[in-house]
Amino acid sequence: MNVAGSLILAILMVMVVLIMLRNGRLREKYAILWLIIGGLTIVLGLFPKLLNWAASVVGVVVPSNLLFALSILLLVGVSLHVSRELTILEDETRILAEEVAILRAGMEQLQVQLKSRQSTADGGAASSARRSPPGRSRRAGSSRRSR
Repeated sequence: MNVAGSLILAILMVMVVLIMLRNGRLREKYAILWLIIGGLTIVLGLFPKLLNWAASVVGVVVPSNLLFALSILLLVGVSLHVSRELTILEDETRILAEEVAILRAGMEQLQVQLKSRQSTADGGAASSARRSPPGRSRRAGSSRRSR
């Protein structure tokens, strides 16, 4: 790939990252990493001899090997970071599932208590209704008026 092609590709990558950031498809902490990579790629596209200089400083004979080694290190770092984030999210998911289970059990217990109170109140109302004189309801405010 020639210098112009790599430069266009790097600028396109930076634009895609910025669009994803603007649309909310990429969080800021990840966008910073990709913007730095894109910026470095633009610099290498503008000054390709910089890679030759860096390879000679480090002691690498073929400059593209230095680029591949740095890319592999970057991918290992990204993989480690994603694994750490996944572990955190799994822990949070487990904790939330436990809390939901506790809340659900408490809700079911309250529903059972409510049903038992309603059945006791209904049973008491039925026996009270049997004892009251005909035409009278158990509660004074429950009689219907015709309009």
